[in-house]
Amino acid sequence: MLWIIAFILILWILSYHKASIHWTTLAITALLAAYLLVNGASSSSNLSLWMTYLIVFIPLNVIPLRQWLISRWVFKFMKAALPAMSQTEREALEAGNTWWDAELFSGSPNWDILQNLPAAKFTKEEQAFIDGPTETLCGMLNDWDITHNRMDLPPEVWDYIKKQKFCGMMIPKKYGGLEFSESAHSEIVMKISSRSSTAAVTVMVPNSLGPGKLLLNYGTEEQKNYYLPRLANGEDIPAFALTSPHAGSDAGAMPDTGVVCYGNYKGQDKVLGIRLNWEKRYITLGPIATVLGLAFKLYDPDHLIGDKDNIGITVALIPTNTPGISIGRRHFPLDSAFQNGPNWGKDVFIPMDMIIGGVAQVGNGWKMLMQCLTTGRAISLPALSVGAAKFTSRNIGAYARIRKQFNMPIGEFEGIEEALARVAGETYILDAARQVTNAALDQGEKPAVISAILKYELTERMRRVVNDGMDILGGAGICLGPKNYLGRVYQVIPVSITVEGANILTRTMMIFGQGAVRCHPYIQQEMAAIADGNLAAFDQVFFKHIGHWGHNKAACLWLGLTNARFLATPGDKQTKRYYRQIARLSVGFAFLADYALLTLGGALKRKERLSGRFADALSNLYLCSCVLKHYQNQGSKKEDLPLLHWACQESLYRAQQALADILTKLPFPPIAFMLQALIFPLGKPNKPASDALVHQTAALLLAADTPVRDRLTQGIYINNNPVDATGRIEVAFKAVLAAAPIEAKIKLAQKQKQLPKGELSTLVSDALAKNLISKEEAQLLATAEQARLEAIMVDDFGAGDLRV
Repeated sequence: MLWIIAFILILWILSYHKASIHWTTLAITALLAAYLLVNGASSSSNLSLWMTYLIVFIPLNVIPLRQWLISRWVFKFMKAALPAMSQTEREALEAGNTWWDAELFSGSPNWDILQNLPAAKFTKEEQAFIDGPTETLCGMLNDWDITHNRMDLPPEVWDYIKKQKFCGMMIPKKYGGLEFSESAHSEIVMKISSRSSTAAVTVMVPNSLGPGKLLLNYGTEEQKNYYLPRLANGEDIPAFALTSPHAGSDAGAMPDTGVVCYGNYKGQDKVLGIRLNWEKRYITLGPIATVLGLAFKLYDPDHLIGDKDNIGITVALIPTNTPGISIGRRHFPLDSAFQNGPNWGKDVFIPMDMIIGGVAQVGNGWKMLMQCLTTGRAISLPALSVGAAKFTSRNIGAYARIRKQFNMPIGEFEGIEEALARVAGETYILDAARQVTNAALDQGEKPAVISAILKYELTERMRRVVNDGMDILGGAGICLGPKNYLGRVYQVIPVSITVEGANILTRTMMIFGQGAVRCHPYIQQEMAAIADGNLAAFDQVFFKHIGHWGHNKAACLWLGLTNARFLATPGDKQTKRYYRQIARLSVGFAFLADYALLTLGGALKRKERLSGRFADALSNLYLCSCVLKHYQNQGSKKEDLPLLHWACQESLYRAQQALADILTKLPFPPIAFMLQALIFPLGKPNKPASDALVHQTAALLLAADTPVRDRLTQGIYINNNPVDATGRIEVAFKAVLAAAPIEAKIKLAQKQKQLPKGELSTLVSDALAKNLISKEEAQLLATAEQARLEAIMVDDFGAGDLRV
C-alpha cells in the first residue's frame, strides 16, 4: 500500500510541475527499481510489473512508435469529430490576438503580464482636449431638447463636432486627424455619454467600426489621402452598412450582391466595375451619411478579375449621391435621437477603385471587419456603459441622500443600501475593466475574446446599475421631462445591448466559442496540424496537451484542499487572497473546458447554455483581475477598500457559481460528480458581499466631495448649474450636507425635550428663538430645504404640451 501511495504521489507531483514524459519515465523507473530491489525481482508478479512498465513507457518515449500506436488513431478520430468550419468562422477566429484571456484559459496565469502593464496615461494634448473641447461640447448639450424637441443634435453642436474633429480622433495627424490613443478615445466618449447618448453615439461610430478604420488598415494610399482628411474635419459623414433584413449575426446569409462587369460611370463607357443591389437596416449615421461603407457578396461570372465565380464578402466606400442609392429615411430606436436608418441600392454601378484597398482586397471583407471590430466592442460601447454607470452612481447616490422618507434619507434604508452598493461596486468593476483593457490596447494588443467580454459584461452590468438607479429614483424616474436625468438613459439601454453583436449571441456563442480555440494553449495548434495532415506536429502538441490536462487535474485538487493558501501570487494582505482565488478558479475552468471539449467535441458550439456558463466564469475572472490591477494603478488607497472587496467578492462568487453550474450540465454525470470532488473537495469557499460590506460600499455614495466618490465618478461631465437637471442635484447635495450638522443639533434638542416632535421646517423658527441655532445656521437649513425641494420636483405638462 505504501508503494502504491508513493506511486500516486510521485505522479501527482510530476503532473503538478508539468514534468515531461522523459522525466516522468525516469522517476517511475527509479521508483520501480527501488521496489524491485526491496521486494526482489524474481517473482512472477514483479516480472509482470516490469513488463507492464515496458509496454507502457517504451511507446511513450519512442516517438515513431508512439505516433503509430497512439497519435495516428487520435488524429483520425479528431479529424472526423471536428465540425466543418465556414470561411467566416475561420476569419473570425483568426481576428485579433490573445492576451490575459489566454493566461486565464491556461490554468496557470503569469501574473507578470498583468503586473507589468503600464497604466493608461493621456498626453498633454489629449488631456487638453478632454478638459477643453469635450467639456465645452458637454455644456452645449441639452438631452431633453435633443431627444424630445429636435430628435437630432442642434446645428451648432454638429458644427462644433466637425470643427473640433471629434470624428477624427483615430485618424493620424498626417491626414488631418487628432491621432489620439485608445484610452483618450474612450475617455472622451465616456464623458460625452454622461451628458447625451445621442452625442456619444454620433462621435463614437466614426471612430470605431466605420470607413475610417477600414481605410486606415486596408485602404490604398490614394483612398487614404482623399477620404481621411475629409472624414477628420467632418466634410464627409461616414456610415457603415453591414446588417440586412436576412443577415444579422449570420454574415454568410447576406443577400446583398455585387457582380463584376463593365458599365458607364460619369459619362465613360466600358468602365470595369461592380453592379450592386442591396438592402440594409440599422445603419447609424446612415440618414445623413455622405459616404457609405458597404459590405456585400461579390461575384465574377465572366472572370474579369480572376478565376473565381464567388469571390466572397467585399467592402466598398461609395458616395451616397451615386445614382441608384436610396438613403435618408430614419429608424426610431426607443426615443433615441441619434441618426439611424435603412438604405437601399438598385443596380448601382461603381468603379473598382471604390473597393477599400482596391482589387487586391476583394473577398477579404469579413476578415477586414473582424480585425477592426475590436474598437467598437472594446472601446466605444464600454465607454458608453461606464459613462452611464458613473453618471448613475453620482446622481443617484446624491438623490438617496437628498430624498427623505419617514424623516430620514432614503439611502439609510437597508433595502436602498443594497441597491446603492450594487451601483457603486458594479461601476468600480466597469471602470476597472475599461481602463485596464484600454491600457492593453494602447500597448498594441488586440484581444478579440476580451473585446467580446467587455461588450457583453459592461453593457449588461450598466443595465443593472441603471435599473437600480431607476428603482431608487422611483416615480421621479418614470416621468419624463427636462428634470428627469435618468429616464432617457434607461430607455436607450437596449441599443447598446443589441448593437455590435447582440448580448445573447455574444455570451452563448462568441466568448467561449472563440476562446475555446483562440485562448487554449494547444487546441488551435492541434487543429492546424490536422488541417495540414501533419501527424508529427500533432503528436508533439497532443502529448503536451495531455501534460497540461494532468497538471490542471493535480492543481485542482491541491488548490482545492489548501484553498490556494500556499500559491505564490502578487498582492498585499488585502488583495493576495483574491489573486489566489483567481488562480484557483482559473485551473478549475481550464480543467472543465478540456473535459467539455473531449466529451462533446464539435457539438460543444451548439450547447449554448453550457458555453454561456463557461463565458460567465471566464468573464468574471477577467473582471476580477482588472479590479485588482485598477486598485493597484490608483495607488492601493485604503478608502477604496470597500469597493475593492465588494467587486472582488462578487466577481469571484459569480465565477465559482458558473463553474458549479457547468458541472451540472456536463455529459456523463458520474464523471462530472468526480470532477466536482477534484475542483471543490472542501466545498465552495467564495461568498457574496456581507451585509457589513454592503453598508460600507453604499455609504461611499452618500458622502460629499470625498476622494473615493470623486475617483469612482471621475471623467464624467459635472456642473453646478441650479437650473440644469444634474446641476440641480449637485447643488442640493452640497447644501443638504452643509446643513446636516445643524439638523443633528435640532434632533438632539428634540431628544432632550427642548423642541417638540415634528417636521424640520416647522421647528427652525422655534430653535432660532431658543438660541439653539444661529441665524446663519437657520439660513443654511432654509437653503438646503429649498434646494432639496427643487431636486425632487417632477415635470408636469399642459394637455397640449406633449402632442407631436
